[in-house]
Amino acid sequence: MPNPTAAMIVIGDEILSGRTRDSNMYHLAGKLAEAGIDLKEVRMISDDHDAIVGAVREVSARYDHVFTSGGIGPTHDDITADSIAAAFGRGIDVRDDARAILAAHYAKSGTELNAARLRMARIPDGAALIENPVSAAPGFKLENVHVMAGVPSVFHAMVESVLPGLTGGAPLISRSLRVDRGEGDIAEPLGALARAYPMLSMGSYPFQKDGKYGAHVVIRGSDAVAVDAALVELKAAFP
Repeated sequence: MPNPTAAMIVIGDEILSGRTRDSNMYHLAGKLAEAGIDLKEVRMISDDHDAIVGAVREVSARYDHVFTSGGIGPTHDDITADSIAAAFGRGIDVRDDARAILAAHYAKSGTELNAARLRMARIPDGAALIENPVSAAPGFKLENVHVMAGVPSVFHAMVESVLPGLTGGAPLISRSLRVDRGEGDIAEPLGALARAYPMLSMGSYPFQKDGKYGAHVVIRGSDAVAVDAALVELKAAFP
């Protein structure tokens, strides 16, 4: 039985402008691989209502799970929650349980729960909250879309909150071999090996060092026996 599939949508003008480097995709990819959920697609889009609505509708219909990061803070450009609500035709407003979480959090530090901070308690109708043990403001799940913060520490914590509730498949296993030959020399035997093991993914990642060419060949799959067998054949082809 194939593993469940997933997509990620990274939302934010700051990512697309180069002002902020995204690390959340890297973290999520590793966690999903461990859980046996295959990350099939990642999109980076701007803080644009129509772009978010369109992307969410498309990938939520195509994959089992969708994860978003960014755009659920207190400022005017944090429009992800409203856009997700629109994507599914849901209403959105401040919800009592989310308000209570924020009120308790800010009361501890004597900080006012003002109108801007209260924006983070606006949750689409019918959504389930995602716990945020770092800064309290919750994410949420609507249909098969998990909506999470863009700040890496918060995003990581939310991923840990979400994953135990998801049904995964076989974890992805990865093996690699350094081959000190150019890709032109390894392409034919590597292609033959890939055809012999269609259930596995094989990639060649070239490098150049001290004037010499080589490649790191990576074999990935959920069948440990097949991965190890392919690695043995790969080593025999390039002793």
